[in-house]
Amino acid sequence: MINCESRSVVVIGGGPAGLSAAIAAFDAGAKDVLVLERDTRLGGILNQCIHNGFGLTLFKSELTGPEYAARLIDMASERGIECRLNTTVVSVAPDKTITCVSEEGVFSITADAIVLTCGCRERPRGAIGIAGARCAGVYTAGTAQKLVNIMGYMAGRECVILGSGDIGLIMARRMTLQGAKVRAVLEIMPRASGLMRNVVQCLNDYDIPLMTSHTVVDVLSQGGRVSGVVAAKVDNDMRPIAGSEFLLPCDTLLLSVGLIPETELAREAGIGLHRVTGGAEVDDTLMSNIDGIFCAGNMLHVHDLADYACLESEVAGKRAAEYAINGGVTRGAFTSVECGDGIRYAVPMKILSSGSGSITFTARPSAEYALGRICIEADGEEIYSKREAGIRPATMLRYVLNSAQSDKLRSASRICIKVRE
Repeated sequence: MINCESRSVVVIGGGPAGLSAAIAAFDAGAKDVLVLERDTRLGGILNQCIHNGFGLTLFKSELTGPEYAARLIDMASERGIECRLNTTVVSVAPDKTITCVSEEGVFSITADAIVLTCGCRERPRGAIGIAGARCAGVYTAGTAQKLVNIMGYMAGRECVILGSGDIGLIMARRMTLQGAKVRAVLEIMPRASGLMRNVVQCLNDYDIPLMTSHTVVDVLSQGGRVSGVVAAKVDNDMRPIAGSEFLLPCDTLLLSVGLIPETELAREAGIGLHRVTGGAEVDDTLMSNIDGIFCAGNMLHVHDLADYACLESEVAGKRAAEYAINGGVTRGAFTSVECGDGIRYAVPMKILSSGSGSITFTARPSAEYALGRICIEADGEEIYSKREAGIRPATMLRYVLNSAQSDKLRSASRICIKVRE
């Protein structure tokens, strides 16, 4: 027999985004807030990110990942927010019924509002089709990070890293500090895909070569473990150039080739997904197409900073509380947000005409600009503009519009965000 209970706001995921959403929901008046987390502790990926650099925006302090997580956990505890660990959510129904399983068995929860903060996962080897032996010694960068930082095991002694995402860059430094030799970081794109500060601090400061426009075309093995990789240059279409192959001896290949939003629960609930981000498609309240289900953090789109994921989740938590307290909302008409020159995607994807308050935009550039001007237009009128230096696809853009600017968007029939040189 399945036990059933009811809650005002349920947050699924106890990482930094989930904790931020729960805290914001509580502060907005939803006192019956529950966080569901499948792991044995709160904090999510932050627990294995022992490097510093977190919290500069949110806490005005430079923290390690565990320190950052501890602050959010303390804030949730001070408010008496219930957090259930070792609890896996099996499904979320459109009527906001959540089915869970834990050590106590299977149970269900009905919620007035739900916030999905399920995070993201790493893209594995199978997703990028690398040829060669299926042998030991091939890890995603995040798995290697957990082995080294949490479990105390070395992933290898001679490493090649494929992909220059932030986790890969950070693990290049971490493996070096642990005594491993990182032979190179290979990046198929003509530029690094991680933050420039990580390129400088994790590669340049340790004389680790970054080889852009290169990829791995073969994995070699000996005795069941990686013995080397064959690398090659790629052309403008990212295809390996014949005759450019060379051998990099190593015993370990780490993959930092992208992150994918965790959307299994969202898909089952019938939530619409965005064709570019792979995450949920939301309006300016961060509500999905399913009334009362809000989405935030890396399951919405992959963030480059934990601070931005938390700030976004605060909006989702506050709006979820308002939805629950008011017994739902009538959304009505909306206007879709168009991405113009230089913008790959923007969040939110649509603006409600019935909304109120300020709107926060986050956007991912599609190209590099030494100096560009970010413009947000309503019916052709430029209502927001800001000059930015060093615009890169690796760096997410974030802009908070004031109430007057936001109201102009809500009354517009056409909204566009673009980069002008």
